[in-house]
Amino acid sequence: MQEGSVMDLYRKEVFGIIQDIHDHEKERILAAAHVMAEQIKKDRLIYIFGPGGHSNLAAMEIFFRAGGLMHVSAMLNQDTMLSAGALKSMQAERLPGYGRIVVNDYRIGRGDLLIVVNAYGINSATIDAALQAKENGAVVIGVSSHEHANNCPKEHPARHPSKQNLHEIADYTVDCKVKVGDAVIELPGFEQKIGALSTFANAYVLNCMVIETINILNNEGVKPPVWMSGNAPGGDDWNNRFMQGFRDKIRCL
Repeated sequence: MQEGSVMDLYRKEVFGIIQDIHDHEKERILAAAHVMAEQIKKDRLIYIFGPGGHSNLAAMEIFFRAGGLMHVSAMLNQDTMLSAGALKSMQAERLPGYGRIVVNDYRIGRGDLLIVVNAYGINSATIDAALQAKENGAVVIGVSSHEHANNCPKEHPARHPSKQNLHEIADYTVDCKVKVGDAVIELPGFEQKIGALSTFANAYVLNCMVIETINILNNEGVKPPVWMSGNAPGGDDWNNRFMQGFRDKIRCL
C-alpha cells in the first residue's frame, strides 16, 4: 500500500467506531451518567477497575484528569499492569478469583459504585470483579464490547470458568463496539491485522460518561469538584481547594 494511506484507513476506523458509539450508545451512557451523578450527590466515590494490560489505561483515563471528576478512584492494581511484566499481567487477568481479591481489598460493598472496563469483557479478573462487587451489594457499570464477548469461543483460555460476559452481569452496560481481535487494518500479503481501537473507544465512552455526569449535576445546581490541569496557570491553587477532602479516601491519590 502507498505510504500514508494506512494512516488514512486508520483515521477512518477511529472516527467510525466513535461515531458508532455516539449513534447507538447514547442512552446507555446517559443511564450510567445518572447513576454516577447520584453517587456524587451523596459525596461517595466512583471506583473504576480496568483488569488487564491496556484496560488499565481506561481506568487511568478518567482518574486525576484535567476536566474530570475528583470523585473518581482508579483501582490501579500493579499485577494487572504491563509495567509489572506483560506476560505476568496477562496471567493475572486470566487467574480465577483474582478480581475478587482486588474488589475486596478496596472494601467495595453496599452503596458503592464500580465501573469495570475491559474491551473484551470475558477474562476472569473482569468477571470476578463484577460478580464480587455485586455480591457485596455494589452497583456495577460495565464497559466492554458486546460483539467481541458474544463471538469469542466459550473454550477460549482467556475466559472466566463460568463463560459469562461482562455485559450479562453488570447492572448498567455500555458497548464500546470493538471488533473481535481489536486490530482492524489489513495489509496486502501481511498475515495479522494492525491498528487497535480499544483505547480510543474506551476513552471516548468513559469521558462521555464523565462529562454527562457533570452536566446532569450542573443542571440541578450541583457543582461537583473537577480537576484543573496542574500545568495550567492557577491549577495547583484550584485543586488544593478540594484536595484534603479526597486525599484520605482515594488510595492512588
